[in-house]
Amino acid sequence: MLRIAGQAIWVLFLTLLTQIGGLAWLIALPFRRRLAVFALAYAGLSVGALWAAPLMGRVPLSCLADGPLQVGSWVYCALNRNYVTPAMQTVLVDTAEAVDDAFPGTQTLVLDANFPFLNGFPLLPHLSHDDGEKVDLAFYYRDASGYLPGRTRSPIGYFAFEDGPTQCPDALLSLRWDFAALQPLWPDLAPEPERLRFVVGQLVADERVGRIFLEPHLVERFALADPKIRFQGCRAARHDDHLHFDLRAER
Repeated sequence: MLRIAGQAIWVLFLTLLTQIGGLAWLIALPFRRRLAVFALAYAGLSVGALWAAPLMGRVPLSCLADGPLQVGSWVYCALNRNYVTPAMQTVLVDTAEAVDDAFPGTQTLVLDANFPFLNGFPLLPHLSHDDGEKVDLAFYYRDASGYLPGRTRSPIGYFAFEDGPTQCPDALLSLRWDFAALQPLWPDLAPEPERLRFVVGQLVADERVGRIFLEPHLVERFALADPKIRFQGCRAARHDDHLHFDLRAER
Protein backbone atom coordinates (compact mmCIF):
# COMPACT_ATOMS: atom_id res chain seq x y z
CA MET A 1 0.00 0.00 0.00
CA LEU A 2 2.81 2.43 0.86
CA ARG A 3 4.50 1.66 -2.45
CA ILE A 4 1.30 2.40 -4.36
CA ALA A 5 0.83 5.62 -2.43
CA GLY A 6 4.42 6.62 -3.15
CA GLN A 7 3.99 6.00 -6.87
CA ALA A 8 0.74 7.97 -6.87
CA ILE A 9 2.44 10.93 -5.19
CA TRP A 10 5.29 10.78 -7.70
CA VAL A 11 2.86 10.70 -10.63
CA LEU A 12 1.01 13.68 -9.16
CA PHE A 13 4.26 15.60 -8.67
CA LEU A 14 5.43 14.98 -12.25
CA THR A 15 2.00 15.93 -13.58
CA LEU A 16 1.92 19.20 -11.66
CA LEU A 17 5.51 20.01 -12.66
CA THR A 18 5.32 19.19 -16.38
CA GLN A 19 1.71 18.22 -17.16
CA ILE A 20 2.76 15.13 -19.16
CA GLY A 21 5.45 13.73 -16.86
CA GLY A 22 2.97 11.72 -14.81
CA LEU A 23 1.73 9.93 -17.92
CA ALA A 24 5.32 9.19 -18.96
CA TRP A 25 6.00 7.63 -15.54
CA LEU A 26 2.88 5.47 -15.79
CA ILE A 27 4.11 4.22 -19.16
CA ALA A 28 7.49 3.36 -17.60
CA LEU A 29 6.16 1.56 -14.51
CA PRO A 30 5.94 -1.97 -16.01
CA PHE A 31 9.55 -1.90 -17.23
CA ARG A 32 12.70 -2.91 -15.34
CA ARG A 33 14.74 -0.04 -16.79
CA ARG A 34 12.17 2.42 -15.60
CA LEU A 35 14.22 5.61 -15.76
CA ALA A 36 15.36 4.97 -19.32
CA VAL A 37 11.84 4.18 -20.46
CA PHE A 38 10.54 7.24 -18.62
CA ALA A 39 13.09 9.47 -20.36
CA LEU A 40 12.13 8.08 -23.76
CA ALA A 41 8.41 8.31 -23.04
CA TYR A 42 8.73 11.84 -21.72
CA ALA A 43 10.76 12.94 -24.74
CA GLY A 44 8.26 11.33 -27.10
CA LEU A 45 5.28 12.93 -25.38
CA SER A 46 7.01 16.31 -25.34
CA VAL A 47 7.71 16.13 -29.07
CA GLY A 48 4.14 15.00 -29.64
CA ALA A 49 2.90 18.00 -27.70
CA LEU A 50 4.63 20.31 -30.18
CA TRP A 51 2.30 18.94 -32.86
CA ALA A 52 -0.82 18.32 -30.78
CA ALA A 53 -1.01 21.56 -28.79
CA PRO A 54 -1.85 23.77 -31.83
CA LEU A 55 -4.90 21.58 -32.43
CA MET A 56 -6.10 22.63 -28.96
CA GLY A 57 -5.32 26.32 -29.30
CA ARG A 58 -1.77 26.65 -27.98
CA VAL A 59 1.61 27.00 -29.63
CA PRO A 60 5.13 26.53 -28.26
CA LEU A 61 7.49 29.47 -27.98
CA SER A 62 10.68 28.48 -29.76
CA CYS A 63 13.43 27.19 -27.51
CA LEU A 64 16.05 27.69 -30.23
CA ALA A 65 15.24 31.24 -31.35
CA ASP A 66 18.07 33.78 -31.37
CA GLY A 67 16.06 36.90 -32.17
CA PRO A 68 14.56 39.60 -29.94
CA LEU A 69 12.18 37.13 -28.22
CA GLN A 70 13.69 34.13 -26.45
CA VAL A 71 12.77 31.63 -23.76
CA GLY A 72 14.85 32.54 -20.72
CA SER A 73 16.09 29.06 -19.84
CA TRP A 74 16.08 25.56 -21.31
CA VAL A 75 14.33 24.51 -18.09
CA TYR A 76 11.02 25.98 -19.27
CA CYS A 77 11.21 24.08 -22.53
CA ALA A 78 12.21 20.82 -20.84
CA LEU A 79 9.25 21.13 -18.46
CA ASN A 80 6.77 22.07 -21.22
CA ARG A 81 6.05 25.45 -19.63
CA ASN A 82 6.62 27.46 -22.84
CA TYR A 83 3.15 27.30 -24.43
CA VAL A 84 0.82 30.20 -25.18
CA THR A 85 -2.18 30.97 -27.35
CA PRO A 86 -1.47 32.28 -30.86
CA ALA A 87 -2.78 35.67 -29.73
CA MET A 88 -0.30 35.80 -26.86
CA GLN A 89 2.51 34.70 -29.15
CA THR A 90 1.74 37.62 -31.45
CA VAL A 91 1.74 40.09 -28.54
CA LEU A 92 5.07 38.72 -27.30
CA VAL A 93 6.69 38.97 -30.73
CA ASP A 94 5.35 42.48 -31.29
CA THR A 95 6.53 43.60 -27.85
CA ALA A 96 10.02 42.12 -28.19
CA GLU A 97 10.44 43.64 -31.65
CA ALA A 98 9.33 47.05 -30.38
CA VAL A 99 11.89 46.93 -27.57
CA ASP A 100 14.57 45.83 -30.02
CA ASP A 101 13.68 48.64 -32.41
CA ALA A 102 14.02 51.17 -29.59
CA PHE A 103 17.14 49.55 -28.11
CA PRO A 104 18.88 47.47 -30.79
CA GLY A 105 20.30 44.18 -29.57
CA THR A 106 17.82 43.77 -26.72
CA GLN A 107 16.67 40.27 -25.87
CA THR A 108 13.27 39.92 -24.22
CA LEU A 109 13.23 36.73 -22.14
CA VAL A 110 10.10 34.71 -21.42
CA LEU A 111 10.03 32.75 -18.16
CA ASP A 112 7.02 30.62 -17.19
CA ALA A 113 4.19 30.71 -19.71
CA ASN A 114 1.70 27.83 -19.75
CA PHE A 115 1.39 24.08 -20.33
CA PRO A 116 0.40 22.71 -23.76
CA PHE A 117 -3.08 21.44 -22.90
CA LEU A 118 -6.29 22.04 -20.93
CA ASN A 119 -7.60 25.40 -19.80
CA GLY A 120 -7.82 25.49 -16.03
CA PHE A 121 -4.85 23.16 -15.50
CA PRO A 122 -2.61 24.88 -12.92
CA LEU A 123 0.99 25.85 -13.68
CA LEU A 124 2.27 25.80 -10.12
CA PRO A 125 3.37 27.81 -8.24
CA HIS A 126 1.51 30.43 -10.29
CA LEU A 127 -2.11 31.08 -9.43
CA SER A 128 -3.29 32.24 -12.85
CA HIS A 129 -1.17 30.65 -15.61
CA ASP A 130 -3.86 28.22 -16.74
CA ASP A 131 -5.21 29.28 -20.13
CA GLY A 132 -2.29 30.18 -22.40
CA GLU A 133 -2.86 33.90 -21.98
CA LYS A 134 -0.54 34.64 -19.05
CA VAL A 135 3.22 35.09 -19.27
CA ASP A 136 6.13 36.15 -17.08
CA LEU A 137 8.94 38.25 -18.53
CA ALA A 138 12.40 38.55 -17.02
CA PHE A 139 13.71 41.98 -16.15
CA TYR A 140 16.40 43.46 -18.36
CA TYR A 141 19.64 43.74 -16.37
CA ARG A 142 22.78 45.86 -16.40
CA ASP A 143 26.10 46.08 -14.60
CA ALA A 144 28.57 48.95 -14.40
CA SER A 145 29.33 48.60 -18.11
CA GLY A 146 25.70 48.77 -19.25
CA TYR A 147 22.94 46.49 -20.49
CA LEU A 148 23.64 42.74 -20.48
CA PRO A 149 21.81 40.95 -23.33
CA GLY A 150 20.17 37.68 -22.33
CA ARG A 151 21.29 37.86 -18.69
CA THR A 152 19.26 37.35 -15.55
CA ARG A 153 20.44 37.48 -11.96
CA SER A 154 19.39 33.91 -11.17
CA PRO A 155 19.80 30.87 -13.45
CA ILE A 156 16.06 30.66 -14.16
CA GLY A 157 15.16 34.35 -13.88
CA TYR A 158 13.14 34.00 -10.68
CA PHE A 159 13.86 34.50 -6.98
CA ALA A 160 16.46 37.29 -7.33
CA PHE A 161 14.36 39.94 -5.65
CA GLU A 162 14.75 43.71 -5.62
CA ASP A 163 14.74 45.17 -2.13
CA GLY A 164 11.88 47.48 -1.31
CA PRO A 165 9.13 48.16 1.21
CA THR A 166 6.05 45.97 1.39
CA GLN A 167 2.80 46.07 3.30
CA CYS A 168 2.46 42.28 3.23
CA PRO A 169 2.71 40.55 6.63
CA ASP A 170 4.53 37.27 7.05
CA ALA A 171 2.11 34.40 6.45
CA LEU A 172 2.46 30.64 6.56
CA LEU A 173 -0.06 29.84 3.82
CA SER A 174 1.35 32.03 1.08
CA LEU A 175 3.29 31.82 -2.17
CA ARG A 176 5.10 35.05 -1.32
CA TRP A 177 8.45 33.40 -0.69
CA ASP A 178 11.45 35.58 0.10
CA PHE A 179 14.25 33.00 -0.25
CA ALA A 180 16.48 35.21 1.88
CA ALA A 181 19.25 32.60 1.98
CA LEU A 182 19.57 32.71 -1.81
CA GLN A 183 19.88 36.46 -2.25
CA PRO A 184 23.64 36.74 -1.44
CA LEU A 185 24.35 34.12 -4.13
CA TRP A 186 23.15 36.22 -7.05
CA PRO A 187 25.46 38.57 -8.99
CA ASP A 188 25.27 42.29 -8.31
CA LEU A 189 23.12 43.30 -11.28
CA ALA A 190 20.36 45.89 -11.42
CA PRO A 191 17.24 46.20 -13.58
CA GLU A 192 17.96 48.29 -16.67
CA PRO A 193 15.52 51.17 -16.19
CA GLU A 194 15.09 52.47 -19.73
CA ARG A 195 14.20 49.09 -21.20
CA LEU A 196 11.97 48.21 -18.26
CA ARG A 197 10.06 51.49 -18.57
CA PHE A 198 9.76 51.01 -22.31
CA VAL A 199 8.44 47.45 -22.21
CA VAL A 200 5.93 48.32 -19.51
CA GLY A 201 4.83 51.35 -21.52
CA GLN A 202 4.50 49.16 -24.59
CA LEU A 203 2.29 46.70 -22.71
CA VAL A 204 0.23 49.49 -21.17
CA ALA A 205 -0.43 50.99 -24.61
CA ASP A 206 -1.33 47.63 -26.17
CA GLU A 207 -5.11 47.22 -26.20
CA ARG A 208 -4.70 43.44 -26.30
CA VAL A 209 -3.06 43.44 -22.86
CA GLY A 210 -5.24 43.32 -19.76
CA ARG A 211 -3.23 43.39 -16.52
CA ILE A 212 0.41 43.82 -15.59
CA PHE A 213 1.66 42.67 -12.20
CA LEU A 214 4.61 44.43 -10.61
CA GLU A 215 5.50 45.15 -6.99
CA PRO A 216 4.36 48.62 -5.84
CA HIS A 217 7.86 49.68 -4.79
CA LEU A 218 9.11 49.10 -8.35
CA VAL A 219 6.13 50.92 -9.82
CA GLU A 220 7.09 53.91 -7.67
CA ARG A 221 10.83 53.54 -8.24
CA PHE A 222 10.53 53.54 -12.03
CA ALA A 223 7.52 55.90 -12.25
CA LEU A 224 5.30 53.35 -13.95
CA ALA A 225 1.86 54.13 -12.52
CA ASP A 226 -1.08 53.16 -14.74
CA PRO A 227 -4.46 51.49 -14.10
CA LYS A 228 -3.25 48.38 -15.93
CA ILE A 229 -0.34 47.94 -13.50
CA ARG A 230 -1.57 46.20 -10.39
CA PHE A 231 -0.43 44.54 -7.20
CA GLN A 232 -1.00 40.79 -7.32
CA GLY A 233 -1.84 40.50 -3.63
CA CYS A 234 0.01 39.21 -0.59
CA ARG A 235 -0.82 35.53 -1.16
CA ALA A 236 0.69 35.33 -4.65
CA ALA A 237 4.35 35.18 -5.63
CA ARG A 238 6.45 38.33 -5.48
CA HIS A 239 6.78 40.36 -8.66
CA ASP A 240 9.99 42.26 -8.00
CA ASP A 241 12.12 39.66 -9.79
CA HIS A 242 10.03 39.60 -12.99
CA LEU A 243 6.89 41.12 -14.47
CA HIS A 244 3.67 39.33 -15.35
CA PHE A 245 1.09 40.27 -17.92
CA ASP A 246 -2.01 38.68 -19.37
CA LEU A 247 -4.31 39.32 -22.29
CA ARG A 248 -7.49 41.30 -21.99
CA ALA A 249 -10.43 38.99 -21.40
CA GLU A 250 -12.81 38.78 -24.33
CA ARG A 251 -16.22 40.23 -23.62
